[in-house]
Amino acid sequence: MIPPTVPPSVPPAATEHSVKVLNDLIEKTLDSALGYKDAAEESTNDSFKTLFATRARQRRQLTTALQAEVISLGGQPETDGTVLGAARRMFVNLKNAVTGSDQSVVAAVEAGEDDIKASFERALQGDLPMPAREVVATCYDSIKADHDQMSTLKHALERR
Repeated sequence: MIPPTVPPSVPPAATEHSVKVLNDLIEKTLDSALGYKDAAEESTNDSFKTLFATRARQRRQLTTALQAEVISLGGQPETDGTVLGAARRMFVNLKNAVTGSDQSVVAAVEAGEDDIKASFERALQGDLPMPAREVVATCYDSIKADHDQMSTLKHALERR
């Protein structure tokens, strides 16, 4: 396989920076996919289980798009989440085992959504070249919509 070439207009340092930013987003998105998978397993509500499982699949698709962009820049894409993400999921699983409520599962998911949304916003404020910026922006649109839905759901459950 012939490795992809980086457009001549993108300096090597900018490419390295872009690969790092994208790989950071890949790790966060993988953490999010695993978090949604865990939430689907922890939830007792069938509609939440379905919603969370669907989100896990969607996040894996976003990860694939980000990984493809890293490859197009000539980089090696991340394939694992972060240690912090694994620790957070373990804590959430322990907490949910104790409380056993869907409200706590939704609250944990919403907190994760706050984190990933902020990561994508920071990336978009940076100096990513096109088309990396376009890929990140497309992913962000999906993440923001998911965040907003989870926030609404969390607040609705709190009012019960």
